[in-house]
Amino acid sequence: MNVILIVLDSLRADHVGCYGNPWIRTPALDTLAEESAVFTRAFPESLPTIPMRRAIHTGRRTFPFRDWAPQKGDPVLSYGWQPIPQSQVTLAETLVRTGYHAAFITDTFHHFKPSMNFHRGFDQWQWIRGQEADPYGPVALVSRERVEAALTPQMRQFGPAPMLRQYLANQAQRRGEEDFQAPRVFRAAMQCLEENQRVEKLFLLVDCFDPHEPWDPPRHYVDLYDPGYEGREVIFPPYGPASNLSEAELKHMRALYAGEVTMVDRWLGRFLDRARSLGLLDRSLVIVTSDHGHQLGEHGVVGKVAFGLFNELMDVPLLIRHQEGAGAGLRVDAFAQHHDIPATILALLGIEPVEPLEGINLWHFVDGSGGQRRQYVTAAFNNYVWCRDERYVYMARNDGAEARLYDMEADPKQLEDIAAAKPEVCRQMFQHVLADAGGPLPNYPLLRYLATEWYRLDGSIDGLYPSQ
Repeated sequence: MNVILIVLDSLRADHVGCYGNPWIRTPALDTLAEESAVFTRAFPESLPTIPMRRAIHTGRRTFPFRDWAPQKGDPVLSYGWQPIPQSQVTLAETLVRTGYHAAFITDTFHHFKPSMNFHRGFDQWQWIRGQEADPYGPVALVSRERVEAALTPQMRQFGPAPMLRQYLANQAQRRGEEDFQAPRVFRAAMQCLEENQRVEKLFLLVDCFDPHEPWDPPRHYVDLYDPGYEGREVIFPPYGPASNLSEAELKHMRALYAGEVTMVDRWLGRFLDRARSLGLLDRSLVIVTSDHGHQLGEHGVVGKVAFGLFNELMDVPLLIRHQEGAGAGLRVDAFAQHHDIPATILALLGIEPVEPLEGINLWHFVDGSGGQRRQYVTAAFNNYVWCRDERYVYMARNDGAEARLYDMEADPKQLEDIAAAKPEVCRQMFQHVLADAGGPLPNYPLLRYLATEWYRLDGSIDGLYPSQ
């Protein structure tokens, strides 16, 4: 059995049709869902980009972020943002030992920063350049006017201007849709399938950084959701209060995100069609997931902020398609997290892990072969923690302060904080967090960065263009 594992960055479950969204167009994911087991309560192991990927590459938890230190030359200050520990064995290494050819196609440039090692164990890997602040294109070719057009007045003084200028430089050579990032990733993945179609056992990891911001899909995708808009296009959201944007800007930003989702879905569909035409789809285990969602103004927050661990950030899609059609269309409500994916893959392949994994085999909940359902799950983002059981969602600082509690039966949109009324439930949920952490949680100083600014680059537009 081949294995095709697809990671889509920042894809909210509630922006996919098969998870109940009636207005965003995701026909490829919806069709795949009809052929897959759909996990309806899948959550990040930890957030954001790199901590989650450590878990999905190893089957080991990144939480509770022990021994974290900022990486030299990397402006991202997020707990757990560091290479895969040398002592841990990766999924690719395990599969290669059993005769698999392991290939890795991605444009998630964080994988390839000087200190990172996420291509470890792969026989073949390709980095599609150009995302975000990847130092790829010549920034001297990007005018001040082009950068300013995507910035609110507040963002011109402090915010993502350097990152935005670099991204615009990286994308300057686009001529058609096939030159956008997600199409380039899936085109490379299709080529990889063609090159390896005669390989006896293939493991292909496709890690697409879209629909992560910046959101600038071709116009016809945006017009599906907000046609005729003539205001400022905020393609890189200002992390923090939603009030930093006007109602029209916020609405259009949501349309930009939705358009990016639909573009990603289209090219994912092309990739799956190619796999089918090559005869590979029905000889492969296919898994699709996302690392986390994105806040688009719900609960008054935009971006990915650590204190806002609400549904829009924590609910992720997880589809598992078996080559024999087992579980097709089944909706599974057992708790699932990213570190379960390697355990599930190895179990379905009949391969023993090199070292014990911390995830569980999710397929037990599909074929009914056993497996004990978790009573709760935990996750964390920087110095904030999250816990969910069958009824409640709890979030707090990692010392238990600033606790919030939501009753998911009575209040599924998480609008009423009942922490003050249920202190005993909060205490129990925090004990679950500590139990999973194996003791008190580490608390690192984030230097001058706040929880809302872990991913912002300092820089004013005047600093970038001092003589203009």
